[in-house]
Amino acid sequence: MKRRVLVTGGAGFIGSHVADAFLAAGNDLTVIDNLSRGRPQQVPRAAEFRQLDVGSEEARALVAGGGFEVIVHLAAQVDVRVSVSDPVFDAEENLLALLSLLEGARAGGTRRIVFSSSGGVVYGERRPPHVETAPKFPISPYGVSKLAAEYYLGCYAQLYGLETVALRYSNVFGPRQDPHGEAGVVAIFGNRLRQKKALTIYGDGNQTRDYVYVADVARANVLAADAVLPPLDGTIDARAFNIGIGVETSVNALAQAMIEASGVEVPVEHAPARGGELLANALTADKAARVLGWKPGVSLAEGLKATYDWIVREAS
Repeated sequence: MKRRVLVTGGAGFIGSHVADAFLAAGNDLTVIDNLSRGRPQQVPRAAEFRQLDVGSEEARALVAGGGFEVIVHLAAQVDVRVSVSDPVFDAEENLLALLSLLEGARAGGTRRIVFSSSGGVVYGERRPPHVETAPKFPISPYGVSKLAAEYYLGCYAQLYGLETVALRYSNVFGPRQDPHGEAGVVAIFGNRLRQKKALTIYGDGNQTRDYVYVADVARANVLAADAVLPPLDGTIDARAFNIGIGVETSVNALAQAMIEASGVEVPVEHAPARGGELLANALTADKAARVLGWKPGVSLAEGLKATYDWIVREAS
C-alpha cells in the first residue's frame, strides 16, 4: 500500500536503514535530517531529501502541508554524555523539537507517529530482562527526555486522536554505525580490529547489553506503521514495544565474538569504568511478536560478521 511517509533523521545510522525499508515496501518517502550526525550519501536516492532541523519552523510547515500519513521520528540528540553535560540542549533537541513535529502532524492530519525510544535508558538500573510495564527510572537526562517524549505522545493520542507508537530499542548495531559515537561499541571494536589495534573495555567488562541488528529494527518500524494497535489504557506502555533479542551479552563476550567475526587477533585492554553506565540490560520482545508480528531475524554472530565486512569495505 503506497502512502506518503516522512522519516526524520533519515541520513543517520538507524534512520537510513528505516528509510530503505519503507522504500522497499513501496512508499513515497521524504527524509528530513540536519546532517549534524547523518551523512547525505546514506539517504536513499529515491527519497525526497530536505536538510532541516526537525524543530525548525520550516520543518513544521513541511509536516503540516506534506500530506504525510505516517511519520517515523528518529532525529534526536543521542549522546548520554552530552545530555549529562548540557541537559537543556538535550531537552531542546529531544522534547521541544518533538512538540513542534507533533503540532505539524496535528495540523497536517497525520495518522500515525512511530517514535524511536530507548529501552536501554528508560528502565534505568533494574535487573533485566525488562517487559514494557517494568518500572522506569532513567539515570541520565537523555533517558528522561525519551521517557518524557513517550508521555507527550500518549497525551497527543488521548487529546487529538493521533495514533502513536513507541519502539523501545535495545542496543542497535550494524552497517553505517559511527565508530566515533558514544553508543556504537560494535562499530568501535570493528574499526579497531580493522586497524589491528587493541580493544579497550571500560570497567571489568561484565556489564551486559542486548544487541539487535539494525535491519531487524528497520523492519519493526515498517510493521509498526500499519499494525492494529492495542486500545489506550491510561499508561504509556499500552502502545510501547520493546525491540531487542532478550539476550544479555557481556562486553567481554562481545569483544571475543567480534574478534572471531573479523578473524583478526588483537589484545583486549581494560580502562577505568565510566560513570553513569548501566550494568545490565536486556529487553523482552514478546509483545512486539504478538502485536506487530516482529521477531529478530539476524543472530549476533551473523550481524557482527556483516558489520565488520561493511567496515572493511568502507575503509577500502
